[in-house]
Amino acid sequence: MPEKKHPLDLFKYCPKCGSDRFVINNFKSKCCESCHFIYYFNPSSATVSVIINKKKELLVATRASDPAKGTFDLPGGFVDMNETAEEAVIREVNEETGLQINSVRYLFSIPNTYLYSGFEVQTTDMFFLCETNDDSSFSAHDDVAALQFIPISELNPSLFGLMSVRKGIEKIQLMNL
Repeated sequence: MPEKKHPLDLFKYCPKCGSDRFVINNFKSKCCESCHFIYYFNPSSATVSVIINKKKELLVATRASDPAKGTFDLPGGFVDMNETAEEAVIREVNEETGLQINSVRYLFSIPNTYLYSGFEVQTTDMFFLCETNDDSSFSAHDDVAALQFIPISELNPSLFGLMSVRKGIEKIQLMNL
């Protein structure tokens, strides 16, 4: 079995002083032997929207880009600096679907690994039930190739490309939303 690489293996130099004496401190951090700066690799925050229409159908996106290009997904994305998770999910839904969200309710979170530019970003994906006054007028934008409503009972989690969203679909199917 190949040895698992440290999550900061690609980081060779101290981000504070530039020294190449940036070594493993523990399973989630590296320490600079020159300036003693410790960098902890904590997960990034991301949001996932759960938008259900009156027919108990879930709004499902098709990914336009890698990772998992062409697979199913739910609208959402990373939380920006100085932004709440609630603000992020509202912004991401609008950017990807054109929908205006008027209320959000936190459901649950699932850890995930998101491959970006050859680097594994650890994320905490927060799922929100999102409500809109008009779910009839939407279109795919940003990193979404297509959008469609699919009955929750007919969703196949294996068609979703991201592990956290697959697990989220399984949880959603068990909930009575």
